[in-house]
Amino acid sequence: MALISPSRRLRRTPFSDGVEAAGVTAYTVYNHMLLPTVFRSVEEDYHHLKNAVQVWDVACERQVELRGPDASRLMQMLTPRDLRSMLPGQCYYVPIVDETGGMLNDPVAVKLAEDRWWISIADSDLLYWVKGLAYGFRLDVLVDEPDVSPLAVQGPKADDLMARVFGDAVRDIRFFRFKMLDFQGRSLAVARSGYSRQGGFEIYVEGGDLGMPLWNALMEAGRDLDVRAGCPNGIERVEGGLLSYGNDMTDNNTPHECGLGKFCNTQTAIGCVGRDALLRVAQEGPVRQIRGIEIFGDKVPTCDRPWPLMAGDVQVGRVTSAAWSPDFGTNVAIGMVRMTHWDEGTDLDVVLPDEVRAASVWETFWA
Repeated sequence: MALISPSRRLRRTPFSDGVEAAGVTAYTVYNHMLLPTVFRSVEEDYHHLKNAVQVWDVACERQVELRGPDASRLMQMLTPRDLRSMLPGQCYYVPIVDETGGMLNDPVAVKLAEDRWWISIADSDLLYWVKGLAYGFRLDVLVDEPDVSPLAVQGPKADDLMARVFGDAVRDIRFFRFKMLDFQGRSLAVARSGYSRQGGFEIYVEGGDLGMPLWNALMEAGRDLDVRAGCPNGIERVEGGLLSYGNDMTDNNTPHECGLGKFCNTQTAIGCVGRDALLRVAQEGPVRQIRGIEIFGDKVPTCDRPWPLMAGDVQVGRVTSAAWSPDFGTNVAIGMVRMTHWDEGTDLDVVLPDEVRAASVWETFWA
């Protein structure tokens, strides 16, 4: 594949110097920023993530900040998840939908105060949609992108590493909760969350000048823990069924199609702009839905375009992410499948770029 040409439009992050020194070998572009994808190799990074601890530059998870008297009202307009019981200090995974119920993003909402929220977004220009709603409804709220860059610490030794830098208070943080903890005289939101199934934390680094001091402190503190620079791992995320916005779902999909119906309280999420459309979907049910797909045979190539799922001569879905899993000894994949063929164990064919492979539907994922 051709190289990506650097420019000022492709933004570096507060941690880029550390990523480069650690020997990054591949990037992708995410929210107009560099996101590392490989250091040593995808498989070696995968095994290390499952056994040790990694520090991830995920500054590309940009924040959309809502601040002002109408911040909570605007936040509820964005999502069919009922936020009325959410308290400051909590993080919620929230589907963001448009007026048709189509997915615009699947971020984590961070409630700092009743009048202040961060939306930690996946790869889409959500800022403009939020600004448009705020202006169109004349809400008393400021919407902007603050100087906040998440840094993730993931892996089974994450608690030990974080405790060395932030103190043992990190061990008491519950899943999808955060605490404000001190680093070099600055108070940072530290959440127990992250884009892996291995456990860990996301640190919302407010102020780019603090990026490399924090990176270096984590690397120094974790030497005997075999800490390394890492990144979201393509194998591990597919095993765990962690969806990628833009890959596995787009604005053509509803949350129910993406298996996110449990995050939709459509009856009570009063004010959500897509509520009426989703009420119909919730009543009738989706006609297609995300499923795990096992693809038989040797290692599949990189899934950089959708692969049709076939039942005989009829296309009944498509695979959108796939990888060879060393731990499970098979090709694991994520696909969108029609209701007629989404039952566990259904045999299908998947059309790869150069061949057709046998595949089977899983109702759940592998990890």
